[in-house]
Amino acid sequence: MRKIGCDRRCLFLIAAAVAFFYIQMRLYATQSEYSDRLAAALESENRCTSQSRLLIDQISIHQTNIVSLEEQNRRQTEECRQLKALLDDLERKGVQRVVDKSQVPVAAVVIMACNRADYLERTIESILKYQSSVASKYPLFVSQDGSDPSVRSKAMSYDQLMYIQHLDSEPVQTERPGEIIAYYKIARHYKWAMDQLFYKHNFSRVIILEDDMEIAPDFFDYFEAGAALLDKDKSIMAVSSWNDNGQKQFVHDPHELYRSDFFPGLGWMLTKSIWDELSPKWPKAYWDDWLRLKDNHKGRQFIRPEVCRTYNFGEHGSSLGQFFQQYLQPIKLNNVKVDWKAKDLSYLTKDNYTKHFADIVRKAKPVHGTDAVLKAYNIEGDVRIQYRDQPDFEGIARQFGIFEEWKDGIPRTSFKGVVVFRYQTTRRIFLVGPDSLRQLGIEDA
Repeated sequence: MRKIGCDRRCLFLIAAAVAFFYIQMRLYATQSEYSDRLAAALESENRCTSQSRLLIDQISIHQTNIVSLEEQNRRQTEECRQLKALLDDLERKGVQRVVDKSQVPVAAVVIMACNRADYLERTIESILKYQSSVASKYPLFVSQDGSDPSVRSKAMSYDQLMYIQHLDSEPVQTERPGEIIAYYKIARHYKWAMDQLFYKHNFSRVIILEDDMEIAPDFFDYFEAGAALLDKDKSIMAVSSWNDNGQKQFVHDPHELYRSDFFPGLGWMLTKSIWDELSPKWPKAYWDDWLRLKDNHKGRQFIRPEVCRTYNFGEHGSSLGQFFQQYLQPIKLNNVKVDWKAKDLSYLTKDNYTKHFADIVRKAKPVHGTDAVLKAYNIEGDVRIQYRDQPDFEGIARQFGIFEEWKDGIPRTSFKGVVVFRYQTTRRIFLVGPDSLRQLGIEDA
C-alpha cells in the first residue's frame, strides 16, 4: 500500500513537472513573440519619427519657398504696376506729342496692324503724304495686334504717329469647326483699339484704316465734311471712304456721295456715341458682317462716295486674297482734290435724301426683258432695271460684273434696295428692287 501511494505521488509530481515545463515553454514563446512585436513597433516608430522629421523639414523648406515666392510675386506686381504707370505716362506723353492742345481734333486716325511691316510702311507713307499739313486735326495712331518685332520697329520709327500695342494671350474658341481664328483675333483687336481711343484718350471720333490701304488727296477734307454730317444727322451711323462697286469701269464723278443701307467699311469714321452703343455687345468675330445686320444698324445708314477715297492693296491677308483680282485691284482711287468745304451736302440728310435720290431714279429710263444689259448699253442717259428677288439680282449683277453679295437681305451699296453704278460712260444704271419705287415714293411704282 505504501508503494502504491509512493507511485501515485511520483506520477503526480511528474505530471506537475510536465505541466510546469509546458507552461514555462508557452510563457517563453509568448514573451519571445511579444518581444519581437515590441522590437518591430519600436523600429516602425523610429521610421515614423524619421519620416515625420523629414516631412517637417520639407514643409519648412516649402514654407520658406512660399514666403520667398510671395515676396517675389509682390515685387513683380509692384514692378508691373510701376511699369504700367511708366507705359501709361509714356503713352500719355506720346499722345500729347501727336495731339495739338490748341486744336480740337476732328478725329483720331488709327491704322490696324498685325504682322505685315512692308504693307504698314506703304500705308503710313501714303497717309503722311496728306496728313502732315493737317496733323493737329487728325492725330495718327498705329495699333498693333500681337508682338511682331518688325511691325513694332517700323511703327516706332515714325515720330509723326503714336504706337499702341494689343497683347492678348487668351486662347481663341471658335463657335463653329473650321473657322479662321484670325477673324476672332481681329474682332478682339478692334474692340480694344476703339476702347483705347474713345475711352482712354477721349476722342470724339475715330477713323479706322487697315495696314494695306492708300488714301486719296482729299481724304481728310472728305472726312471733315463727313464729321459735320455725323454731328447733324443721327440717322447716319458712320461715314465710309469706300464703294464696293468703285471699280474704274463703274465710277465717274468724284463729287457724288450716296447714302447706303449697307455698311461699306474699309476706311470709315464713327462717333463716340455710336461706340458707346456697340462696344458692350461687340461680336467675337466677323465684326463687319455683324455691323451689316439690321438688328445692329437699326435702320441707320452710311455715307459712301462714288469714287473711293481709299485703295486696298492687300492681296495677302486674313481673307486670303478673296475677291482681290476681281473687285479690289480694279478700284479707282480718287486723284481729284475736291473742295469739300465749299460743297453743300445738305441733300445727304435724312429729311432730304429720299426725295433727292427718288428724283434721280424717276428720271432714269425703265428697261425690261432678258436682254436688259444689252438694251442699257445702247441707251444714252440713266437706266433703271427692275429685279424680282435676290437670285434675279445676282443674275443681273453677274452680267454687269458688279458685286452680287447680300447681307441680311441688303445688296452691297444699296439704298432702299436700289444699287447704282456707272456703266461704260457717265450713264448711271439703277438696279431697282421689287419694293424700291414704293419706298422712294415714285408714282409709277
